[in-house]
Amino acid sequence: MLGSLNQNSLHSHKLSIYSLAQNIYHYKIYTMLKELFDLVKGNATESVVNNPDVPNEHNEAVVAEATNTVASGLRNVVAGGGVQSLLSLFGSGGSDKKSLLSNPIVSMMMGHFAGKLMNKFNLNSSQANNLSGSLIPNVLGNLINKTNDPNNSGFSLEKLLGSITGGKSDEIAEQQGSGGGGLQDLLKQFTGGGQGSGGGGLMDIVKSLAGGAQQQQQKNGGGGLMDIIKGFMK
Repeated sequence: MLGSLNQNSLHSHKLSIYSLAQNIYHYKIYTMLKELFDLVKGNATESVVNNPDVPNEHNEAVVAEATNTVASGLRNVVAGGGVQSLLSLFGSGGSDKKSLLSNPIVSMMMGHFAGKLMNKFNLNSSQANNLSGSLIPNVLGNLINKTNDPNNSGFSLEKLLGSITGGKSDEIAEQQGSGGGGLQDLLKQFTGGGQGSGGGGLMDIVKSLAGGAQQQQQKNGGGGLMDIIKGFMK
């Protein structure tokens, strides 16, 4: 009887911890998406709001679609094992638009967003590509600059990866024992070509981050991220 009570109590405790972890993740993803939505909105004046090709009633829907494109695109890159490509993008600086336009991650997002503009908002190919080619690189450039700014607490690479991977990046940093420097010290290994401390190589870290992102893809399948983003629209 006592053993049964102890088991029930332990099970209840595990559920409480799981529920807390889920709430923390949902808060992180909500916060990241809201900050990203505001960032897109701040970059959309010329390309969307003042664009005669976009009816005013569609302005916020286009901003929401761009937000979803960037958030989903970043997560898909990590889920596909491309965390090093992502770190390379964020380490390159966001001020060189020519460099951004030639980056395959940025090109992928621009193509996806242009397709959405044609399919959902009836823009023609030229209109969609012009809008996408203006807005997406500007958003990513600003995002990169903000994540690299130590004085900007709203954006950081740690927060971004934490929200994309459901907290898996924080868990990896703790497991690897990154010397108190958190995820940033761990991520330096990718550019330095070293091995993760505690015997874990870089490929193990890539696989673990990819697994976390894939889990979030499954959880947020269907409307997923877009359902959250729509809540930011007035």
